[in-house]
Amino acid sequence: MKHIPRRKFTRQYPEEKPVLYGDYRGAPTLVKDADNRVKCVSCQLCEFVCPPKAIRITPGVRPEDRFDANVEKEPREFEIDMLRCIYCGMCEEVCPEEAIFLKNDFAITGYKREEMQFHKDKLLELGGVHDDKIWKWKNKGAPVRDPKTDGGASVPLAVVEGQPSAAGTAATGTVAPPLPSPTKKA
Repeated sequence: MKHIPRRKFTRQYPEEKPVLYGDYRGAPTLVKDADNRVKCVSCQLCEFVCPPKAIRITPGVRPEDRFDANVEKEPREFEIDMLRCIYCGMCEEVCPEEAIFLKNDFAITGYKREEMQFHKDKLLELGGVHDDKIWKWKNKGAPVRDPKTDGGASVPLAVVEGQPSAAGTAATGTVAPPLPSPTKKA
């Protein structure tokens, strides 16, 4: 009875989106890093931890002609069946590379069952580029794109930043000084 005197409220849904409060768990997506590499390394932890088994990964390797071929592998196929997904967020929690994020979107629709099976390209399109604060391969000699040159030439990170790394010391022939030996205290 207390609802009768209240004024009616209608949200104009397509134009006016509802506010999602707290840690809303939406659809899982894949992301790329700032160098446009797929962050997923095909460890398959998300596939193993997924309760409804909605995730399927086929591991692959990066092509040898790419600038990041020596870094890690990437998935050849990555598929999430959104009809089976229960949006629990366990895939996001278990991912060691932070390659899966849950998107704040609840309006995922399709006319056919095949449209609800998101493949790698669709997942990367939804996820986009995730700018990380953590640079896993910084100072490890992994090749990165040199922003000063065109054409995406790959050079070791130590050469770009001018800092010595494992690759930089081998190239210059310098050897790091030995660590001091521990002294015994009486």
